[in-house]
Amino acid sequence: MKKITIAILMLFSFSTMASAELGLNVGVSGQMGVFTAEAEESIGTNKKGKDDAIGVFGYGSIFVEKTLGDYLAVGIDYVPSSLSSETVSESRADKTTANPAGYGNVKTQKISVDLEDLTTYYLTLNVTENLYAKLGYMEVDVITNESLGTGGAYGNTSLDGTVFGLGYNKDLTNGLFVRAEGNYMDIDGVSLA
Repeated sequence: MKKITIAILMLFSFSTMASAELGLNVGVSGQMGVFTAEAEESIGTNKKGKDDAIGVFGYGSIFVEKTLGDYLAVGIDYVPSSLSSETVSESRADKTTANPAGYGNVKTQKISVDLEDLTTYYLTLNVTENLYAKLGYMEVDVITNESLGTGGAYGNTSLDGTVFGLGYNKDLTNGLFVRAEGNYMDIDGVSLA
């Protein structure tokens, strides 16, 4: 099974729209980060290639969280837009039984990936009045967008993983607050046929 690891340093900007008396925080956030990924291509037991990638990203999300006493909160964070990778393109000699050497049979392979419905379910624990730790479970749909001249195709799938983080919360007037948060996400891998 392939392993995809995402290491992220996120900067969050939150504003609340709900009553503090209810212990409910609703808002929007903006994230920036760096991710790493690893992929390996094989046909049967024949390994065709392996590659690593590093990318920088930014996106927005919406969240709702409920405080549970003075120390705990549970929440859900949802990214309403899809996150798209760059398109990778390469040309390959297509070896067939009619032409096993592959000469004259050059095919173009193009692929990109969209991450959709990125959802994180989390729990925070206040360490001090402003500092908190975060633990969460995340899931995302992976949509492959391929144009393979050899006629092959990759399937779509869903991935899940864990989130660990530390953050700083500052309450403002009128029930508003801002946060800065750093997270590490580890997303499980998957094999696509």
